[in-house]
Amino acid sequence: ALLSFAHPAGCVFGFTPTREAMRSIARAAPRLQALRGAGAVAPAGVAPGRVQRRCFAEKASTAIMGKVSQVIGAVVDVQFESALPPILNALEVQGFEHRLVLEVAQHLGENMVRTIAMDGTDGLTRGQKVQDTGAPIKVPVGEQTLGRIINIIGEPIDELGPIDTKNYYAIHRP
Repeated sequence: ALLSFAHPAGCVFGFTPTREAMRSIARAAPRLQALRGAGAVAPAGVAPGRVQRRCFAEKASTAIMGKVSQVIGAVVDVQFESALPPILNALEVQGFEHRLVLEVAQHLGENMVRTIAMDGTDGLTRGQKVQDTGAPIKVPVGEQTLGRIINIIGEPIDELGPIDTKNYYAIHRP
């Protein structure tokens, strides 16, 4: 039996439980009924045999901050106090001489991520603050970009001024 429900806060849960889990669910049935009674709905198309959790609630107002732990050329390890940013997220180094964007490439464990710098790391030191942008690196797209020269982080480098567009796509797309 596929069980799924949506939490009133906007999170959707779906799973195919084992017999043991069914017993636990039966014991927790009053709580599940309370959730269903609070406006929860069953989502369509939840994949059987997998646990899914999607939360569409608003993002936290506080940004995830970390600090540079190690620099080896273009590879920069960043340590975080709390949650790790997802792989392919963009991080920005605070207080650096120019805008330095790092892309998360790997979770190393122990609240550490390995990133790739999108520009030179000369002058980058351990302990410098790093902020998670909460999104992947995005570049402008559309007719306004035709004939323009843009770097990997979406900044125009052809000295023709900013690109006036509302459309931005992540550099890694399926």
